[in-house]
Amino acid sequence: MKYVFLLNMGGVNNLDECEVFLKNMFNDKYILGIKNKFLRSFVGFMIRKSRLKTMKQNYTKIGGKSPLTALQQSLCDKLNAKQNEYKFDFISTYVSPFANEVLSKYDFKDDDKIYLLPLYPHHSQTTVLSSIDDFKAAFFKLKINLDFKVLDIFYDKKEYNDILINIIKNSPKTDTLIISAHSLPLSIIKKGDLYEEHIKSHFLILENALKDDFKEIKLAYQSKLGPVKWLEPALKDELDKLDKKSVLIFPISFCIDCSETVLELSIEYKSEYKGDYFVCPCPNDSDEFCNFILSYVEKNK
Repeated sequence: MKYVFLLNMGGVNNLDECEVFLKNMFNDKYILGIKNKFLRSFVGFMIRKSRLKTMKQNYTKIGGKSPLTALQQSLCDKLNAKQNEYKFDFISTYVSPFANEVLSKYDFKDDDKIYLLPLYPHHSQTTVLSSIDDFKAAFFKLKINLDFKVLDIFYDKKEYNDILINIIKNSPKTDTLIISAHSLPLSIIKKGDLYEEHIKSHFLILENALKDDFKEIKLAYQSKLGPVKWLEPALKDELDKLDKKSVLIFPISFCIDCSETVLELSIEYKSEYKGDYFVCPCPNDSDEFCNFILSYVEKNK
């Protein structure tokens, strides 16, 4: 059997998991770059306590959970129903289903093959490397005697971008398209993280394909936290410049809708904007995305 594990940071499944998510995220060396484990744990504890109440309040606005887990389960169900060569499942880094939980479900045989597909179109240590390291820790602890292959990022693949372009073209028509990327601290980028480079390259691909459909297309960054310098321009600043023009937001960093899309973009930013404002869905569990994943795995196995 060939196993394909889709990797993602995960989204909380209930309000009780908010603290679990924050604890695991801020104890991640790729997120909180403090080398000393004890100090990182202490700083992470302080951040967790300062953010927990607000996080629970925010998740209450979207029904008490992220849509991410259900959408990933639906995606895997559809992928498994389409063929018999691969078994698809998903692993979350910060909340259940954790890697050890998922891997323990399977009785692997000597001739089985394992593929990892991080559901991040662009490379970053905070996403791709973090999820792969998390998988490795469980994989080696369980002493699974198999090799595994990591399938590379896919932001520049035509088949994937055809899906995104189709989503955008089938959304409400507006004057402006803002392609919104999750921001990162500049300190991470300066250490050689490829994320900003990949985001800018991806933006140019989409801009070139959509330049005749909008009066203007902009790149902006969302989800900044704390006082340190992050990637800019900030989405809020770009929205303030539009002077109530109609705007469509496309979340370029995500394949699956999550709190950053259904809460931050679709509720928080929308409530502050005075003009017509729309947010594109992510590829999610669409047939087109399923077909892309199957094709991508087959080409790169």
